[in-house]
Amino acid sequence: MGILLAMQGAVSQGVLWGIMTLGVYITFRILNIADMTCDGSFALGGAVSATLISAGMNPLLSLLIAFFAGVIAGAITGLLHTKLKIHEILAGILSMIALYSINIRIMGRANIPLLGVKTVISSLCALLSINTVPASLITGVIFSVVLIAALYWFLGTEIGSALRATGNNERMVRAVGVDTDKMKVAGLMLSNGLIALSGALVAQSQGYADVMMGQGTIVIGLASIILGEVIFGHHIAFWWSLMGIVLGSVVYRIIIAVVLQLGLKSTDLKLLTAIIVVLALSIPVIKKKTHRRTAAPAASEEKNA
Repeated sequence: MGILLAMQGAVSQGVLWGIMTLGVYITFRILNIADMTCDGSFALGGAVSATLISAGMNPLLSLLIAFFAGVIAGAITGLLHTKLKIHEILAGILSMIALYSINIRIMGRANIPLLGVKTVISSLCALLSINTVPASLITGVIFSVVLIAALYWFLGTEIGSALRATGNNERMVRAVGVDTDKMKVAGLMLSNGLIALSGALVAQSQGYADVMMGQGTIVIGLASIILGEVIFGHHIAFWWSLMGIVLGSVVYRIIIAVVLQLGLKSTDLKLLTAIIVVLALSIPVIKKKTHRRTAAPAASEEKNA
């Protein structure tokens, strides 16, 4: 029973964190950039949303402002990389470090509790007479479906196609007249906007925002992406790839919840995440080697025949 309850909570949190994974996917898979800003922009979204809600703002409007705060953070990283020619990883690290101080400035302290304050989750709980877990799940599913549909449409437009092409072959795209620097900045802005939105939703779900809530976000995002691609595939259709990424986040959270219920210490979660990433990355390699070994004898038999 304890494992089942933990899994329910894991699924609801996995969907909310899946929005962050969509943001990481844009930079990691589409732009081919390892953006470290996400650790800071995730906490930025939570900090902005919690501060505005505590001041009496509508929680839905606070989500929109949190999104645009993440967009600004992504723009700064993009400008550091494209205009000042700072390496993409270093530019992300610099933004992440700066955002730690900025988040504390926004909140005025290390954390802000949201107990007794009206949030999107608490409003849904009151409306449907349910508790936090199903309310978080419903909220996450609604936002995920809308964002997946919006991303699928946007990445199929002319700008979206140029963005995807920039990650595939930057020189070729530049040769046909596309400003790849603008595409990189736009991708980083969209990515960190989604990550900040996810941070705002998670803060409203868990009932507080903390300056350290984004620690390890990049690793969690990468683990979720790789799990989604390995389990659900990424060569079927692009919309399925986007959906598989969110489902990968859910699977990651379920694995963490089950292992914790089985007695693993919470201090070992970082090690477990690293092991999950290594195993997920190894599966495609193992499949290729196995396929080659089985295909080689079959080919030799055909030649002999």
